Amino acid sequence: MTIFLQTLTPPHQALAATIFTWSLTALGASFVLFARNISPRLLTVAQGLAAGVMLAASFWSLLSPAIEMAEGLGMLPWVPAAGGLLLGAAFVGLLDKVLPHLHPGFSREQAEGVKVPWSQGALLLAAMTIHNLPEGMAIGVSYGGAALDVEGSSLGSALALSLGIGFQNVPEGLAVALPLYAAGLSRWRAFMFGQASALVEPVGGYFGALFVGSALPILPYALAFAAGAMIFVVIEELIPESQRSGYTDLATQAALGGFVMMMILDVALG
Repeated sequence: MTIFLQTLTPPHQALAATIFTWSLTALGASFVLFARNISPRLLTVAQGLAAGVMLAASFWSLLSPAIEMAEGLGMLPWVPAAGGLLLGAAFVGLLDKVLPHLHPGFSREQAEGVKVPWSQGALLLAAMTIHNLPEGMAIGVSYGGAALDVEGSSLGSALALSLGIGFQNVPEGLAVALPLYAAGLSRWRAFMFGQASALVEPVGGYFGALFVGSALPILPYALAFAAGAMIFVVIEELIPESQRSGYTDLATQAALGGFVMMMILDVALG
């Protein structure tokens, strides 16, 4: 895998990686085509696992390299990390306020953002677009940073981030498709909406790598920006949703497991 990626330019590395993460979202969504019943406990584990993976990726694959790079470039190390993180969180927070969307498990009347006459499926798709855009951006800036060959960034670390996000995309795809099927959509339409929720990842990945490859000094800020965007999604969406079913201990254990899994991946490959 690493040998293949080395033959590609950074934007195409990011594009290949995010097509992989999208395909695992489609795999998860495909379970709705034949699954009879999905246990609420399973969805709790899926949401908790995703929260843990994204939190670990935010630090090990993004914030820690951003601090190392800032030091190597002669910057005050905490400035890019703190500034970029807050900007990334503010960016996703603004999207959350403006873009019409509906979180899985809520009724259409509980949709957030600007009020529009969209279908429940379209509102759910918009919610997962907000969720998946930071993941694509994170992968893109990670591959872009690896190509610049600076301290704290490596192709192995970018690959670990891709694998971690890809693995948590499997249950995520099902978590989008299943409520749509329960709400009355056909299995096929629920699957199509579920897989489409991650189509924004290749876009974010490609342009993220393209952007950071143009100027080395912005890379620490870009890495921290992606981390802030992902941390916002975890705090605002994933953790509350994982706790909503009542299996709070299970959700916490799954989040810890996801964090450890992503940490091991990053340390082993990075």
